[in-house]
Amino acid sequence: MSNELPQQVQHQLAQLQQAQQQAQAIFGQKTQLEMMLRDTERALEELEKLDDKAAIYKIIGELLIKSEKSATKVELAEKKETLDLRLKTLERQEKRIQKRFQELQEQLLPLLRKEGEKGAG
Repeated sequence: MSNELPQQVQHQLAQLQQAQQQAQAIFGQKTQLEMMLRDTERALEELEKLDDKAAIYKIIGELLIKSEKSATKVELAEKKETLDLRLKTLERQEKRIQKRFQELQEQLLPLLRKEGEKGAG
């Protein structure tokens, strides 16, 4: 008797592994976006504390460029909005992947138990 799992079970196990890898990738992207969002929010907070005439510099590549407070504030607000949207998109993807992962697990457990009983019997 062969110890090999049926094709259907192997296919579902592969799907489960793929869902897990996707979840890990999304988690990494989400963590990175959250960090960028915190940095942007902190920059906006600090910008608010400054006088309108204060000298403001921003990093572009390897250069430090002088900028106006109002223009920088607009850029940071737009960046924050974009990051918020991307984060919400990733959160929706994360929920879909988690749901898919759970569905696959629920489908696989009975099949694996059945295969285990076959092997023991």
